Amino acid sequence: MIDKTFWKDKKVLITGSTGFKGSWLCLWLQSLGAKVTGFTRKPPTKPSLFELCEIDKLAHSILGDIRSKEDLQEAIMTTQPDIVIHMAAQPIVRASYQIPAETYEINVMGTVNLLEAVRVAVQNSIPIKAVINVTSDKCYENKEWLWGYREVDTLGGYDPYANSKACSELVTMCYRNSFFNPDEYDVHGVAIASARSGNVIGGGDWASDRLIPDFIRSLMEDSKLKIRNPGAIRPWQHVLEPLGGYLLLAQKLCEDGKYFSQSWNFGPNDSDAKPVEWIVQKLCDKWGGNASYEIELDAQIHETHYLKVDCSKAKSELAWEPKWNLDQALDRIIEFTHAYQQNKNLRSLCLKQIEQYCATD
Repeated sequence: MIDKTFWKDKKVLITGSTGFKGSWLCLWLQSLGAKVTGFTRKPPTKPSLFELCEIDKLAHSILGDIRSKEDLQEAIMTTQPDIVIHMAAQPIVRASYQIPAETYEINVMGTVNLLEAVRVAVQNSIPIKAVINVTSDKCYENKEWLWGYREVDTLGGYDPYANSKACSELVTMCYRNSFFNPDEYDVHGVAIASARSGNVIGGGDWASDRLIPDFIRSLMEDSKLKIRNPGAIRPWQHVLEPLGGYLLLAQKLCEDGKYFSQSWNFGPNDSDAKPVEWIVQKLCDKWGGNASYEIELDAQIHETHYLKVDCSKAKSELAWEPKWNLDQALDRIIEFTHAYQQNKNLRSLCLKQIEQYCATD
Protein backbone atom coordinates (compact mmCIF):
# COMPACT_ATOMS: atom_id res chain seq x y z
CA MET A 1 0.00 0.00 0.00
CA ILE A 2 1.42 3.37 -1.07
CA ASP A 3 1.23 5.78 1.89
CA LYS A 4 0.16 9.19 0.56
CA THR A 5 0.96 10.88 3.87
CA PHE A 6 4.55 9.67 3.63
CA TRP A 7 5.05 11.25 0.20
CA LYS A 8 3.37 14.58 0.99
CA ASP A 9 6.00 17.32 0.41
CA LYS A 10 8.85 14.80 0.09
CA LYS A 11 11.60 16.20 -2.16
CA VAL A 12 12.36 13.62 -4.83
CA LEU A 13 15.04 13.83 -7.51
CA ILE A 14 14.50 11.55 -10.51
CA THR A 15 17.21 11.05 -13.11
CA GLY A 16 15.84 10.20 -16.53
CA SER A 17 12.51 11.88 -15.79
CA THR A 18 11.69 12.49 -19.47
CA GLY A 19 11.81 8.78 -20.29
CA PHE A 20 8.88 6.38 -20.39
CA LYS A 21 9.17 5.10 -16.82
CA GLY A 22 10.36 8.45 -15.52
CA SER A 23 7.31 10.23 -16.92
CA TRP A 24 4.89 7.77 -15.31
CA LEU A 25 6.77 8.10 -12.00
CA CYS A 26 6.61 11.91 -12.12
CA LEU A 27 2.84 11.74 -12.62
CA TRP A 28 2.39 9.29 -9.76
CA LEU A 29 4.58 11.22 -7.33
CA GLN A 30 2.86 14.49 -8.20
CA SER A 31 -0.51 12.88 -7.47
CA LEU A 32 0.87 11.90 -4.04
CA GLY A 33 1.87 15.47 -3.24
CA ALA A 34 5.64 15.02 -3.59
CA LYS A 35 7.91 17.84 -4.76
CA VAL A 36 9.52 16.37 -7.86
CA THR A 37 12.65 17.50 -9.67
CA GLY A 38 13.88 15.75 -12.78
CA PHE A 39 17.52 15.65 -13.83
CA THR A 40 17.40 14.72 -17.46
CA ARG A 41 18.15 15.30 -21.07
CA LYS A 42 15.46 16.30 -23.55
CA PRO A 43 12.75 13.66 -24.19
CA PRO A 44 14.39 10.71 -25.98
CA THR A 45 11.51 10.09 -28.43
CA LYS A 46 9.06 12.01 -30.57
CA PRO A 47 6.27 11.85 -29.52
CA SER A 48 7.00 11.44 -25.82
CA LEU A 49 4.79 10.82 -22.80
CA PHE A 50 6.62 13.64 -21.00
CA GLU A 51 5.56 16.23 -23.58
CA LEU A 52 2.07 14.84 -24.24
CA CYS A 53 1.24 14.96 -20.52
CA GLU A 54 2.96 18.35 -20.09
CA ILE A 55 4.90 17.02 -17.14
CA ASP A 56 7.17 20.05 -17.22
CA LYS A 57 4.21 21.94 -15.71
CA LEU A 58 4.07 19.49 -12.79
CA ALA A 59 7.74 18.90 -12.00
CA HIS A 60 10.81 21.10 -12.07
CA SER A 61 13.34 19.91 -14.65
CA ILE A 62 17.09 20.39 -14.68
CA LEU A 63 18.64 19.70 -18.07
CA GLY A 64 21.89 17.83 -17.69
CA ASP A 65 23.91 14.81 -18.74
CA ILE A 66 24.30 11.86 -16.39
CA ARG A 67 27.87 11.55 -17.69
CA SER A 68 28.72 14.94 -16.17
CA LYS A 69 29.55 14.59 -12.49
CA GLU A 70 29.62 18.39 -12.21
CA ASP A 71 26.04 18.69 -13.51
CA LEU A 72 24.85 16.00 -11.12
CA GLN A 73 26.68 17.45 -8.16
CA GLU A 74 25.17 20.88 -8.74
CA ALA A 75 21.67 19.43 -9.17
CA ILE A 76 21.83 17.49 -5.91
CA MET A 77 23.38 20.34 -3.92
CA THR A 78 20.73 22.72 -5.26
CA THR A 79 17.63 20.55 -4.81
CA GLN A 80 18.71 18.87 -1.54
CA PRO A 81 16.42 15.86 -2.11
CA ASP A 82 15.13 13.50 0.53
CA ILE A 83 15.01 10.65 -1.98
CA VAL A 84 16.91 10.00 -5.22
CA ILE A 85 15.60 7.55 -7.83
CA HIS A 86 18.15 6.89 -10.56
CA MET A 87 16.56 5.81 -13.86
CA ALA A 88 18.65 7.60 -16.49
CA ALA A 89 20.01 4.97 -18.87
CA GLN A 90 20.70 3.80 -22.39
CA PRO A 91 17.91 1.18 -22.19
CA ILE A 92 17.90 -0.63 -25.55
CA VAL A 93 19.69 -3.97 -26.03
CA ARG A 94 20.10 -3.68 -29.81
CA ALA A 95 21.36 -0.11 -29.53
CA SER A 96 24.05 -1.31 -27.11
CA TYR A 97 25.61 -3.31 -29.96
CA GLN A 98 25.81 -0.14 -32.05
CA ILE A 99 27.04 2.20 -29.29
CA PRO A 100 28.69 -0.05 -26.68
CA ALA A 101 31.09 2.56 -25.27
CA GLU A 102 28.29 5.12 -24.87
CA THR A 103 26.12 2.47 -23.23
CA TYR A 104 28.82 1.87 -20.60
CA GLU A 105 29.44 5.60 -20.16
CA ILE A 106 25.77 6.22 -19.40
CA ASN A 107 24.83 3.06 -17.52
CA VAL A 108 28.02 2.51 -15.53
CA MET A 109 29.78 5.86 -15.17
CA GLY A 110 26.40 7.54 -14.85
CA THR A 111 25.83 5.41 -11.75
CA VAL A 112 29.30 6.24 -10.44
CA ASN A 113 28.65 9.95 -10.97
CA LEU A 114 25.28 9.78 -9.25
CA LEU A 115 26.53 7.93 -6.19
CA GLU A 116 29.62 10.10 -5.98
CA ALA A 117 27.41 13.20 -6.07
CA VAL A 118 25.36 11.73 -3.24
CA ARG A 119 28.51 10.96 -1.25
CA VAL A 120 29.82 14.51 -1.60
CA ALA A 121 26.40 15.99 -0.81
CA VAL A 122 26.12 13.97 2.40
CA GLN A 123 29.60 15.11 3.41
CA ASN A 124 28.24 18.64 3.01
CA SER A 125 25.29 17.92 5.31
CA ILE A 126 22.63 17.46 2.60
CA PRO A 127 20.08 15.18 4.36
CA ILE A 128 19.53 12.55 1.66
CA LYS A 129 17.70 9.59 3.20
CA ALA A 130 17.31 7.07 0.37
CA VAL A 131 18.78 6.27 -3.05
CA ILE A 132 17.35 3.68 -5.45
CA ASN A 133 19.34 2.63 -8.51
CA VAL A 134 16.97 1.13 -11.09
CA THR A 135 18.77 -1.49 -13.17
CA SER A 136 17.26 -4.48 -15.00
CA ASP A 137 16.38 -8.16 -14.75
CA LYS A 138 18.98 -8.63 -17.50
CA CYS A 139 21.76 -7.95 -14.98
CA TYR A 140 21.87 -11.65 -14.09
CA GLU A 141 24.15 -14.20 -15.74
CA ASN A 142 21.52 -15.86 -17.88
CA LYS A 143 21.64 -19.66 -17.81
CA GLU A 144 18.30 -20.15 -19.59
CA TRP A 145 16.81 -21.53 -16.38
CA LEU A 146 13.10 -22.33 -16.18
CA TRP A 147 12.92 -20.68 -12.76
CA GLY A 148 13.34 -17.03 -11.83
CA TYR A 149 16.62 -15.41 -10.80
CA ARG A 150 16.90 -14.39 -7.17
CA GLU A 151 18.74 -11.36 -5.84
CA VAL A 152 21.60 -13.58 -4.64
CA ASP A 153 22.21 -15.15 -8.06
CA THR A 154 25.31 -14.37 -10.10
CA LEU A 155 25.44 -11.11 -12.04
CA GLY A 156 26.56 -11.22 -15.66
CA GLY A 157 25.22 -9.97 -18.97
CA TYR A 158 25.93 -11.28 -22.48
CA ASP A 159 25.39 -8.05 -24.44
CA PRO A 160 26.72 -4.56 -23.63
CA TYR A 161 23.38 -3.39 -22.24
CA ALA A 162 22.90 -6.34 -19.87
CA ASN A 163 26.54 -6.28 -18.85
CA SER A 164 26.45 -2.55 -18.17
CA LYS A 165 23.49 -3.08 -15.85
CA ALA A 166 25.40 -5.80 -14.00
CA CYS A 167 28.29 -3.36 -13.67
CA SER A 168 25.89 -0.72 -12.36
CA GLU A 169 24.76 -3.19 -9.72
CA LEU A 170 28.38 -3.82 -8.70
CA VAL A 171 29.02 -0.08 -8.45
CA THR A 172 25.98 0.25 -6.21
CA MET A 173 27.18 -2.58 -3.97
CA CYS A 174 30.62 -1.00 -3.74
CA TYR A 175 29.33 2.44 -2.71
CA ARG A 176 26.90 0.88 -0.27
CA ASN A 177 29.63 -1.23 1.35
CA SER A 178 32.39 1.39 1.27
CA PHE A 179 30.61 4.65 2.06
CA PHE A 180 27.05 3.88 3.21
CA ASN A 181 27.44 0.55 4.96
CA PRO A 182 24.16 -0.57 6.54
CA ASP A 183 26.04 -1.56 9.70
CA GLU A 184 26.99 2.10 10.12
CA TYR A 185 23.56 3.48 9.20
CA ASP A 186 23.21 5.25 12.55
CA VAL A 187 26.27 7.31 11.60
CA HIS A 188 25.60 8.29 7.96
CA GLY A 189 21.79 7.87 7.76
CA VAL A 190 21.72 7.03 4.03
CA ALA A 191 20.04 3.90 2.63
CA ILE A 192 21.00 2.64 -0.84
CA ALA A 193 19.18 -0.09 -2.76
CA SER A 194 18.94 -1.37 -6.32
CA ALA A 195 15.76 -2.43 -8.11
CA ARG A 196 15.64 -5.01 -10.90
CA SER A 197 12.41 -5.10 -12.88
CA GLY A 198 11.08 -7.17 -15.75
CA ASN A 199 10.05 -6.15 -19.27
CA VAL A 200 8.02 -3.02 -18.60
CA ILE A 201 5.11 -2.18 -20.90
CA GLY A 202 2.41 0.47 -20.93
CA GLY A 203 0.92 3.40 -22.78
CA GLY A 204 3.28 6.15 -23.84
CA ASP A 205 6.36 4.14 -24.78
CA TRP A 206 7.71 5.16 -28.20
CA ALA A 207 11.22 3.74 -27.96
CA SER A 208 12.76 1.99 -30.96
CA ASP A 209 13.41 -1.76 -30.96
CA ARG A 210 10.88 -2.52 -28.24
CA LEU A 211 8.06 -4.93 -28.97
CA ILE A 212 5.03 -2.90 -27.87
CA PRO A 213 6.12 0.47 -29.35
CA ASP A 214 7.03 -1.30 -32.60
CA PHE A 215 3.58 -2.89 -32.65
CA ILE A 216 1.85 0.45 -32.05
CA ARG A 217 3.85 2.05 -34.86
CA SER A 218 2.89 -0.76 -37.24
CA LEU A 219 -0.77 -0.14 -36.39
CA MET A 220 -0.41 3.58 -37.10
CA GLU A 221 1.29 2.83 -40.41
CA ASP A 222 -1.14 0.02 -41.31
CA SER A 223 1.79 -2.36 -41.80
CA LYS A 224 2.79 -5.78 -40.49
CA LEU A 225 4.94 -5.96 -37.38
CA LYS A 226 8.13 -7.98 -37.85
CA ILE A 227 9.08 -9.93 -34.75
CA ARG A 228 12.36 -11.58 -33.82
CA ASN A 229 12.64 -14.67 -31.65
CA PRO A 230 8.88 -15.37 -31.39
CA GLY A 231 9.50 -18.07 -28.79
CA ALA A 232 11.56 -15.87 -26.46
CA ILE A 233 9.93 -15.72 -23.02
CA ARG A 234 10.05 -12.49 -20.99
CA PRO A 235 8.61 -11.31 -17.64
CA TRP A 236 6.12 -8.77 -18.97
CA GLN A 237 4.59 -6.27 -16.53
CA HIS A 238 2.72 -2.98 -16.68
CA VAL A 239 4.92 0.01 -15.91
CA LEU A 240 2.98 0.79 -12.73
CA GLU A 241 3.99 -2.56 -11.19
CA PRO A 242 7.71 -1.86 -10.68
CA LEU A 243 7.07 1.84 -10.03
CA GLY A 244 4.81 0.86 -7.17
CA GLY A 245 7.64 -1.34 -5.94
CA TYR A 246 10.10 1.57 -6.06
CA LEU A 247 7.71 3.76 -4.05
CA LEU A 248 7.25 1.08 -1.40
CA LEU A 249 10.99 0.44 -1.29
CA ALA A 250 11.80 4.15 -0.91
CA GLN A 251 9.43 4.41 2.04
CA LYS A 252 10.98 1.33 3.68
CA LEU A 253 14.48 2.72 3.13
CA CYS A 254 13.50 5.90 4.95
CA GLU A 255 11.88 3.96 7.80
CA ASP A 256 14.53 1.26 8.27
CA GLY A 257 17.54 2.01 6.10
CA LYS A 258 19.78 -0.48 7.82
CA TYR A 259 17.61 -3.47 6.89
CA PHE A 260 16.26 -2.55 3.44
CA SER A 261 19.56 -1.43 1.85
CA GLN A 262 19.65 -4.41 -0.50
CA SER A 263 18.87 -5.47 -4.07
CA TRP A 264 15.23 -6.15 -4.95
CA ASN A 265 13.42 -7.88 -7.84
CA PHE A 266 10.10 -6.55 -9.14
CA GLY A 267 8.54 -8.80 -11.76
CA PRO A 268 5.22 -10.39 -12.72
CA ASN A 269 3.78 -13.65 -11.50
CA ASP A 270 5.09 -16.71 -13.33
CA SER A 271 1.86 -16.99 -15.33
CA ASP A 272 2.69 -13.69 -17.06
CA ALA A 273 6.08 -14.79 -18.38
CA LYS A 274 4.94 -15.29 -21.97
CA PRO A 275 6.56 -15.75 -25.42
CA VAL A 276 6.89 -12.77 -27.75
CA GLU A 277 4.50 -14.27 -30.30
CA TRP A 278 1.83 -14.79 -27.61
CA ILE A 279 1.97 -11.10 -26.75
CA VAL A 280 1.72 -9.98 -30.36
CA GLN A 281 -1.15 -12.33 -31.17
CA LYS A 282 -3.04 -11.16 -28.09
CA LEU A 283 -2.54 -7.52 -29.10
CA CYS A 284 -3.73 -8.23 -32.64
CA ASP A 285 -6.86 -9.89 -31.25
CA LYS A 286 -7.57 -6.97 -28.92
CA TRP A 287 -6.99 -4.36 -31.61
CA GLY A 288 -8.93 -6.14 -34.35
CA GLY A 289 -9.09 -4.90 -37.92
CA ASN A 290 -6.03 -5.56 -40.06
CA ALA A 291 -3.54 -5.89 -37.20
CA SER A 292 -1.02 -8.57 -38.14
CA TYR A 293 2.59 -9.64 -37.85
CA GLU A 294 5.27 -11.74 -39.52
CA ILE A 295 8.33 -13.50 -38.18
CA GLU A 296 11.75 -12.15 -39.12
CA LEU A 297 14.00 -15.15 -39.59
CA ASP A 298 17.34 -13.35 -39.43
CA ALA A 299 17.61 -11.94 -35.91
CA GLN A 300 21.35 -11.16 -36.44
CA ILE A 301 22.26 -10.58 -32.80
CA HIS A 302 22.17 -12.74 -29.68
CA GLU A 303 19.04 -12.47 -27.56
CA THR A 304 18.16 -14.38 -24.43
CA HIS A 305 15.52 -17.05 -24.94
CA TYR A 306 14.19 -17.46 -21.40
CA LEU A 307 14.25 -14.91 -18.61
CA LYS A 308 12.22 -14.25 -15.49
CA VAL A 309 12.88 -13.10 -11.93
CA ASP A 310 11.89 -14.45 -8.54
CA CYS A 311 10.10 -11.72 -6.56
CA SER A 312 9.57 -13.70 -3.36
CA LYS A 313 11.67 -11.29 -1.32
CA ALA A 314 9.71 -8.18 -2.37
CA LYS A 315 6.43 -9.97 -1.75
CA SER A 316 7.51 -11.11 1.70
CA GLU A 317 9.53 -8.14 2.97
CA LEU A 318 7.86 -5.18 1.23
CA ALA A 319 4.31 -6.56 1.05
CA TRP A 320 4.47 -5.82 -2.69
CA GLU A 321 2.37 -7.85 -5.12
CA PRO A 322 1.64 -7.56 -8.85
CA LYS A 323 -1.88 -6.17 -9.24
CA TRP A 324 -2.61 -6.31 -12.97
CA ASN A 325 -2.13 -9.49 -14.94
CA LEU A 326 -0.75 -9.36 -18.45
CA ASP A 327 -4.18 -9.31 -20.08
CA GLN A 328 -5.15 -6.27 -18.00
CA ALA A 329 -1.87 -4.55 -18.83
CA LEU A 330 -2.47 -5.02 -22.57
CA ASP A 331 -6.00 -3.60 -22.20
CA ARG A 332 -4.49 -0.43 -20.68
CA ILE A 333 -2.11 -0.09 -23.62
CA ILE A 334 -4.96 -0.37 -26.11
CA GLU A 335 -6.95 2.18 -24.09
CA PHE A 336 -4.02 4.62 -24.14
CA THR A 337 -3.41 4.15 -27.86
CA HIS A 338 -7.06 4.85 -28.74
CA ALA A 339 -6.97 7.96 -26.52
CA TYR A 340 -3.79 9.13 -28.28
CA GLN A 341 -5.39 8.65 -31.68
CA GLN A 342 -8.45 10.62 -30.56
CA ASN A 343 -6.37 13.50 -29.13
CA LYS A 344 -7.78 12.99 -25.64
CA ASN A 345 -6.20 14.36 -22.47
CA LEU A 346 -3.46 11.80 -21.86
CA ARG A 347 -2.40 13.20 -18.50
CA SER A 348 -5.92 12.65 -17.19
CA LEU A 349 -5.95 9.14 -18.64
CA CYS A 350 -2.63 8.24 -17.03
CA LEU A 351 -3.76 9.60 -13.66
CA LYS A 352 -6.98 7.61 -14.02
CA GLN A 353 -4.99 4.43 -14.68
CA ILE A 354 -2.80 5.15 -11.65
CA GLU A 355 -5.94 5.59 -9.53
CA GLN A 356 -7.38 2.32 -10.91
CA TYR A 357 -4.13 0.52 -10.18
CA CYS A 358 -4.00 1.77 -6.60
CA ALA A 359 -7.63 0.70 -6.07
CA THR A 360 -7.00 -2.84 -7.35
CA ASP A 361 -6.92 -5.45 -4.59
